[in-house]
Amino acid sequence: MLDAPDRYRIRIAGRLDKRWSEYLCGMAISSRSRAGKPTVTTLTGELTDMAALMGVLNTVYDLGFKLLKVERLRSEEPAAKSST
Repeated sequence: MLDAPDRYRIRIAGRLDKRWSEYLCGMAISSRSRAGKPTVTTLTGELTDMAALMGVLNTVYDLGFKLLKVERLRSEEPAAKSST
């Protein structure tokens, strides 16, 4: 259903500051850096509908980040793995 809330995990290349959460529908933001590998930022949270998802994706695009993966989470999956 396109107009129902759902949980999402979105991965992008690069580091996005946690202060952007407010502009991304309140999604939790965590970044992970490993030696010799590029930084990956994960956005996780519930979005009200498909329009909200598209709004988040458009903002990420407008900021110049490369989209790596978008996942719709099952309700029993954890919200986010904390790492900075």
